[in-house]
Amino acid sequence: MWAVARRPRWIAALLLALAIAAAFAALGQWQLERSIDRGEIVTRETETVVPLESVAEPQSPVSAASDGQRVSLSGRLVPGDYLVLSQRLNGGEFGFWVAGHLVVGGADLAVAVGWAESEADAASVVDSLVADAPAEVHLQGRYIVGEAPQETDYIAGRLDTMAPAAFVNLWPQLSDGGIYNGYLVLDSPADVGEAAAGLVAIDSHTPDPEVQINWLNIFYAAEWVVFAGFAVFLWWRLVKDAWELETAEAQAGQGEAGQGEKAQPAQLN
Repeated sequence: MWAVARRPRWIAALLLALAIAAAFAALGQWQLERSIDRGEIVTRETETVVPLESVAEPQSPVSAASDGQRVSLSGRLVPGDYLVLSQRLNGGEFGFWVAGHLVVGGADLAVAVGWAESEADAASVVDSLVADAPAEVHLQGRYIVGEAPQETDYIAGRLDTMAPAAFVNLWPQLSDGGIYNGYLVLDSPADVGEAAAGLVAIDSHTPDPEVQINWLNIFYAAEWVVFAGFAVFLWWRLVKDAWELETAEAQAGQGEAGQGEKAQPAQLN
């Protein structure tokens, strides 16, 4: 069979099959590259501080481009709307968050002010902030997508999640401009007043690159690999068919020759 495969016509057919297989492999590589979609978050500088209004709007979902972005803003803290959240991990240790209600540009924004080791410490800071509330604050921190509301009932009146969607039912007064679906983690708790200086800044790390796998593209890539293999297989199958045909014809010719030799003595007699 390989003697047949070395003939010029089949060598040319092999080169054509390899060229087709290479084209299919290139298409498979292209589909494979497209199967991994990196989120917008890795295509920009999340650590560059930008105005909040440039990356987020009230009553709008938090996009991948704005989640984790460091922002700056000015607003007014509502004195009576501080909340204490339990079971908040910070620096590997569970504790409590103090969360505030900030009115910024006619809209409501949840603010994670800082972390305290005990609920009593957090409650003490809240009392001090209510008593000494600044009229206007200029804040800087990281804007993060809000968490989902608690699925279970509030245990003994405690909150566990930083969920702006749930805070609308807890804040007595809301602004006409709506609420942001994300929340702000302050760089420094003292920015809201000296009373919060005793709180620990909440961990706010640079977001990890978001990678999403498109399984449909991976399926297409696998298809192109199969097509590439099939192009080579088709060449091999055609060569084998040609060899089998020549072999069958040769055997048929030998059989006819043998029958002729046997028949010739009979005619002589």
